[in-house]
Amino acid sequence: MNTAIDIFTVVAICAGAAFFMAGSVGLLRFPDSLTRLHALTKADNLGLGLIVLGLLPQADSLLGGLKLVAVWLLVQLASATVAQLIAQALRHRGRGT
Repeated sequence: MNTAIDIFTVVAICAGAAFFMAGSVGLLRFPDSLTRLHALTKADNLGLGLIVLGLLPQADSLLGGLKLVAVWLLVQLASATVAQLIAQALRHRGRGT
């Protein structure tokens, strides 16, 4: 049973890392600021979700698992807020497109 949990953890963390890498590639390759921002926030949120999902079976207690989920939710909230602020600033400056 521990081997299956460990394999699940490794697969989920690797998939999360792949999404982080895809977001970074999107940040470097997309033509304008808004598409870069979109690629980065979507891929990074999914990547972090997969990493947290992979780490949940490895948590020592329910409190440890709840802390992981809380960190994920706070990052979701912060990234959505910051993405909106950056997009709004870009549109006010006329660089959104």
